[in-house]
Amino acid sequence: MTLGRTEDLHIEIIERPSGTQLIKLSGPLILRTLFEFQEAARRHSGPLVVDAADVPYMDSAGLGALIGIFASCQRTGQKFAISNVPDRVQILFEMTGVKGLLPCFSSITEAEAAVIPQ
Repeated sequence: MTLGRTEDLHIEIIERPSGTQLIKLSGPLILRTLFEFQEAARRHSGPLVVDAADVPYMDSAGLGALIGIFASCQRTGQKFAISNVPDRVQILFEMTGVKGLLPCFSSITEAEAAVIPQ
């Protein structure tokens, strides 16, 4: 058994037919795991949805990475949304006061609908 294996963050990047890029995260979004996520998110062009369904927990560095990507999308005029935020991560959003700031949706379908240009 290798120590730290359960602490890995797996990232799947899916180009949706709508033109939306979906980044599915699986694992904790923490200081040690966030750099690959940041790089993947910075390479996107167009609407971006981050699916957090399989993120068991997130620390302040992970939260900062999400906020940074959201701010970057706002600066460049790209749409951004987060889908399937687990309860434990929702509590972090509430405790830090970013719950109303970050555009969160209960499903990938709802998030994608929110970021597709009308």
